[in-house]
Amino acid sequence: MTQSSDHVPSLLPLLRERWSPRAYQDRAIEPEKLLSILEAARWAPSAANEQPWSFIVGVKATHPEAFHRLFEILLPGNQLWAGNASALILSVAKTLNSKDQPNKYAFYDVGQAAAFLTVQAAALGLHVHQMAGFDAAKARESLSIPEGYEPVAAIAVGYRGDPNSLPENLRERELAARVRRPLTEIAFDGQWGEAVETAKPGS
Repeated sequence: MTQSSDHVPSLLPLLRERWSPRAYQDRAIEPEKLLSILEAARWAPSAANEQPWSFIVGVKATHPEAFHRLFEILLPGNQLWAGNASALILSVAKTLNSKDQPNKYAFYDVGQAAAFLTVQAAALGLHVHQMAGFDAAKARESLSIPEGYEPVAAIAVGYRGDPNSLPENLRERELAARVRRPLTEIAFDGQWGEAVETAKPGS
C-alpha cells in the first residue's frame, strides 16, 4: 500500500509519496546514500546562513554501538519498531548564533535541514520517520552533546518493510490513509481567518 496523496496532483511525486513508516526492512543502507541525504541537509537554507544544524548518526550494519546508543534514547513506543531501521540519526540545534546571541530561528532551520534530508531520502528509495519521542537528557549525556546545543528530533532511515511485522496497533496506523488539514484552515489572504482565493471550496 502506498500512502500517496493522489488527490493532490499538483504536488511533486516525491512529496505526494513521502510518508513516515514504522515497518522497516532489516537491510543495510548504502554508504553513498547516507552521505547523500546528509549532504542534502547541509545545503538547506538558514537565517543569516548560520547553519545551526548537526547530526549524530548511527548505522546499524557498520557502527552497531553508535546505533545502539541512539536506539537507547528512544522512548519505549518508538523502540517497538525503530530497531529495524538501517540508521538512526539525532538532529541537534546550535542555540547561539555567530555573535553569541540566542538564535530564535535555530530549531526552524534544523527542521528545514531535516526536510531536505527527507526529500533526498525519498528520491533514493529510502523512507524517513522523524520522532519527538526520545529522552533529550539521556541523549545529551550518552551522546556527549555540549552546552549550547539542543537535541531536536530522532530520525529513523531505511527501506520500507512489511506492515505485518508490526504489532496490531501499529499495523493499523501503518496502513491508514494520511490526513491533512484543508488549505482553508491554514492559508489566509492578508489577515487571519480569510482563506486565500485558491483555497476556497470550488475554486
